[in-house]
Amino acid sequence: MKKIIVPIDFSEYSEYALEAAAILAKKNNAEIFALHMLEMSNAVFTATGESQQPKMLFFLRLAEQKFQEFLKRDFLEGVKVTPIVKNFKVFSEVSEVAEEHGADLIVMGSHGVSGFTEVFVGSNTEKVVRHSKLPVLVVKQKPGNLTFENVVYASDFSEESVDVYKRALNTLGSDSTVNLLYVNVPGENFKSTAEMEQDVANFLMKAEGNLNNLNKVHYVSDYTIQKGIINFSNVFGADLIVMPTHGRKGLAHFFEGSISEDMANRANLPVMTFKI
Repeated sequence: MKKIIVPIDFSEYSEYALEAAAILAKKNNAEIFALHMLEMSNAVFTATGESQQPKMLFFLRLAEQKFQEFLKRDFLEGVKVTPIVKNFKVFSEVSEVAEEHGADLIVMGSHGVSGFTEVFVGSNTEKVVRHSKLPVLVVKQKPGNLTFENVVYASDFSEESVDVYKRALNTLGSDSTVNLLYVNVPGENFKSTAEMEQDVANFLMKAEGNLNNLNKVHYVSDYTIQKGIINFSNVFGADLIVMPTHGRKGLAHFFEGSISEDMANRANLPVMTFKI
């Protein structure tokens, strides 16, 4: 984690994300790229005429001034911060900025959404989780010390998630103890104990070449995967929840949803997602 992107919208939640990124930057000697989106209509930038140019420059300078003031935080002392101002939408610009600067991680704050707002509007955080090729860390609260000593890695332990597990271990480093979690739910996806254990054994052999970490695997049953992960993580005293995400789009996403995106919105604990 040498280069970290933090989208900023001036809310308290983006301040939480900025502070979390600062903690990680100090631990890893990393640089922060603070990304602010103007969220102005493209018509303002493409329109011609003498009156449009001064208007565009006015709003641009106003945003830059507010952005600079927002970045004057004590917790950023000693951290290299590069401000970036873009237009127009956070979720569609993050990947572009990440490629330009070779970033390793995106840190976002989120207050979470629920009900009809979630169905019809969603959130920028959810969209970034869905679209980003980079790992995304979502925080909901003031981070404090932000230690990732006790990590819960929740997965279906399919073959396609092996690479995500390896990337997660590489990103977290040796200071984190990663506990694997399998949530069994009623219905067509229900599995017996023997089936779950076989899936996990196959997964570990492909991911690590041995079964040394079988003692770090936990099996729980709940009515939904989301509830199982949240309930276990809270009781277990986890510092971080890590999950793979398919990044489904379109109708498939609407009807099937994404457990990782839902977790990023609902869990009070920090959630880190990795794109399969």
